[in-house]
Parts: sequence; C-alpha cells; structure tokens
Amino acid sequence: MNIAFLTPEYPHEKTGHSAGIGSSIKNLVQALVKKQHQITVFVYGQKKDEIFKDNGVRVHLIKNKKYTYGKWYFYRKHIQKYINKVIEIEGIEIIEAPDWTGITAFMNFKIPLVIRLHGSDAYFCYLEKRKQKIKNFWFEKLAISKATAYIAPTEYAGKISKELFNIKTKEIKTIYNGVALDRFEKYPTDKYDDGLVLYFGTIIRKKGVLELPAIIDKVVKQYPKAHLLLIGDDTSDISTNSPSTWSLIEEQIKSYSLELKVSYLGKVPYESMETYIKKAHVCVFPTYAETLGMVTIESMAMQKTVVNSNIGWSQELIKDRESGFLVHPSNHSEYASKIVEVLKDNELRKTIGVKARERVEQLFDIDKKVIENITFFKTLIK
Repeated sequence: MNIAFLTPEYPHEKTGHSAGIGSSIKNLVQALVKKQHQITVFVYGQKKDEIFKDNGVRVHLIKNKKYTYGKWYFYRKHIQKYINKVIEIEGIEIIEAPDWTGITAFMNFKIPLVIRLHGSDAYFCYLEKRKQKIKNFWFEKLAISKATAYIAPTEYAGKISKELFNIKTKEIKTIYNGVALDRFEKYPTDKYDDGLVLYFGTIIRKKGVLELPAIIDKVVKQYPKAHLLLIGDDTSDISTNSPSTWSLIEEQIKSYSLELKVSYLGKVPYESMETYIKKAHVCVFPTYAETLGMVTIESMAMQKTVVNSNIGWSQELIKDRESGFLVHPSNHSEYASKIVEVLKDNELRKTIGVKARERVEQLFDIDKKVIENITFFKTLIK
C-alpha cells in the first residue's frame, strides 16, 4: 500500500518538538516500510518547506504560514492543497491524521481519511475537568465527522472520544501503539543508578508533574539516596498563565528544600532517551490525562518498574503489582510508598521488571501491531 500520515510532530533533527504522537507514528511507519509499504509523512507547522528521506520514509515539512486573518481556515486549505497534489503524483491510497485541534477540519481528500484518537483537546479537557473553547471543539468535531474511520490506542480513549463527539455509525478500531523491541532491548535488571527516580515526557500540568515534588519529598525521607530526574520540553501552564511549568515545580522544590534532590535536563534527543532509561532505578508517570502513554511502554520494554497513574487507560497498560504499580497521582503518600518499595526491594523490582517486558512483548510489539494496522487500512481502501 501507499500510505500517508499527517502530523504536527515527528522525531527527527530537522523537525521541532516531538512527544508521544511523534514516537508512535515513527514506530509504525518504520515497521510499515519493513513490510514493503510506501510511506509519506507530512509534518505541518514547520520553519521551512523541505522534503527528505528518513530510513525509507518520505518526509514533507510544511512551513507554518502567516495570514492577516483566518489562519485557522487558510492554513488548513494550504495543507490540503499541498497534500492532494502529492496524493495525485505519488498515488497515495489512504491518509491518517490525529484528532488534536481538528487539523483536517475543512480539508477534503479523494482517498480514505483515518483519524487516530491520540487525544483531542476535548478529550483532555474532559479528563482535566477544564472548559474547552467552543472554537476548538468545533474544529475537532468537524474533523471527526469527515473521517472514514477511527483508530483508538486504548479502549478507554475510544469510549470517551465516542461519547464526546457522538460517533454513532463509523467504526472505532482499538489498536494499541507499538514499540520497536529491538530498539528497547531488555536491559539487565541489576544495572541502574541507586535511587534514581526518572520522569520523562512533556513538562506540563496534565502529566501530573506538579505532584512530583510532594511525592519525592516523602520518598527521600524514607530512602535518602533517592533523586528525581525530569527530562522533557517545558511548556506554559494553562491554569496560572505561567510561561514555564518547570518554574512552578522549582517553587515547590524550594519550599520542600529539595534543591539537591531534583534535577531537570530539559529536552534531549529522542534517540538518547534509552541511555537515561537504563540508569533509572524506577520510572514514574503520575499523569492525569493520557490516551496510552508511550513513555510507560518504553520503560517497561527495558524491564524497568513503573509507578503509573491508575486512571482509565493505564489499566490497559499495567496489571497492578504484577507488571508495575497503579496509583492515583493526588495520593502522594501511596505514590511515594510504592516508589520506596521498589527502591528497597531488589527482588520485587526484578520480578516486576521481567513481567513488564513480557506484557510489552504480548500487547505492544510493533511487529504485531503493524499487521493489525495493515489489515484495517486494507478494509478501508477496498
């Protein structure tokens, strides 16, 4: 097949910020290339127009454009025109796009459009109990209505999205995102930096990062060697209008006198994350809003014990106390106790680490997931 993906992010040195959406797309397209499919990735919102090859994938960077007014409409039509031209020239048969911000609202393609429910603004506002801007919901609702079908990364994300957008007649297929297990190889369970608690991902309120200072304060009191390392892009905070979420975390760090126990590296290249995961004694992801959580799966793939949020989607990733721990982010004492339990109990950490890898091999192996995606795409093309 000849398949295209439209995305705001894709892990590459020539693109900007990339997080879970980008890594999940890259894992899938690389697996599709191995299966001899032709893949084109359109990355919008870029600094310049450029076309290049990335391990067999044709990547088109679409420059962000300025308009006197109506950018929300005219930029979308610009993207549509560009993609339709490539579709015609290269014979692309199907295109996939994310639900976030309803980028495909006002776009019309002559080929099937699949919306993958990575997480819309409506979805995250629902989970965070925030009021969504009417304009944003309108864009996403319009984009959803134009899709041929949908793919959800978890049953939970599909169920909530179906209710939010009143999807009735079109299919929502659940296909878990996959990881390349040959990239995240099993790492010896007895090799790690003693006491290193790792969080990696976007530094943003919805990921639960503002809970971490209170949690690590309780951890340090029970395990003095503990040290929290955060890695990821800093973002503005929607609740306080602060330009930096990290600055809010810093304030808490000072209030708990944890300056020597918490460090922040900022953003590191996607290809370098494996090095930091290897060093982790335990990985923590206390997120309030997610559809799947690629960072959780990547950590589990390397036999790391994860203390994760227990909300909705997480229960499809981890079996509590078997392949990781599930705790509500606001329960600081319980969250800290699970981290300490892992730090102190080597046999527990090893056992859970092995079970975590086995669960990833069972549910999230990209070589298995790619076949599910291919099968679904073929039904839509027919």
